[in-house]
Amino acid sequence: MAPAPTVLLRSGAHLPLLGLGTWPLNDAEAADTVDLALRTGYRLIDTAENYRNERGVGEGIRRSGVPREELFVTTKFNREHHSREGVRRAFETSAGLLGLDYVDLLLVHWPNPGQGRHVEAVEGIVALMEEGLVRAVGTSNYKPAHLQQVIDAGMIPDVNQIQLDPQRPRIVDRAFHNEYGIVTQAWSPLGQGSGLLDEPAVVAIAEAHGRTPAQVVLRWHVQQGVVAIPKSSNPERLARNLDIFDFELSGAELAALYVLDAGRADVVDSDEFGH
Repeated sequence: MAPAPTVLLRSGAHLPLLGLGTWPLNDAEAADTVDLALRTGYRLIDTAENYRNERGVGEGIRRSGVPREELFVTTKFNREHHSREGVRRAFETSAGLLGLDYVDLLLVHWPNPGQGRHVEAVEGIVALMEEGLVRAVGTSNYKPAHLQQVIDAGMIPDVNQIQLDPQRPRIVDRAFHNEYGIVTQAWSPLGQGSGLLDEPAVVAIAEAHGRTPAQVVLRWHVQQGVVAIPKSSNPERLARNLDIFDFELSGAELAALYVLDAGRADVVDSDEFGH
């Protein structure tokens, strides 16, 4: 299957619009799944220090035989590394586990604004990018207020990865991202555990297009320029999730999915939660 189209980041790197999430796979599962996903056509792989599976992700990459330059590998670091030297140590540890000389996108996993180092954490990634060790600078779960502090310090991230799906469309956050040319990436894009894929509107659109509900929801993301990273280790679902670039949702269908917005009550609050 052909790889997903890409979106151009501020840094000049090309980020695939659809990739593989790897939480909560362990090392052995990650190795098998990443190998399969890459052979299926995936080129974006998303992991994190906190997932404890970077070694397995690296093994899957090596097993697949896909050339490194074709891949886009993302990882993230925890709050104890929110300093310039801490970010460097986090990168060195992750790169070592992955078996890679550089990482395509490095993300601050949670802002943890209470410790007051969420801007310095981004500065650490920028320093690594200037050395060629990272190709793009990212944040994850940063609210507009957190991003504004980063921007006020003279930096604009390439990507902000947030919890996002049709029930949680994060319109205000995405508008802020768009204003500054920050690409929005969705974690849990299928609304895991929320019943999203069973919603009558989603099922009806899927039937109209001869697609699965998951394909419809993923199409909703990528058609609007949102990068989605669904996790699956099932070979059939892996293939179907990537097979969403040959149909289009109408304006009415997009609107019908926006009506599913359940409010922001169940969005994880990054002022309160973080690791």
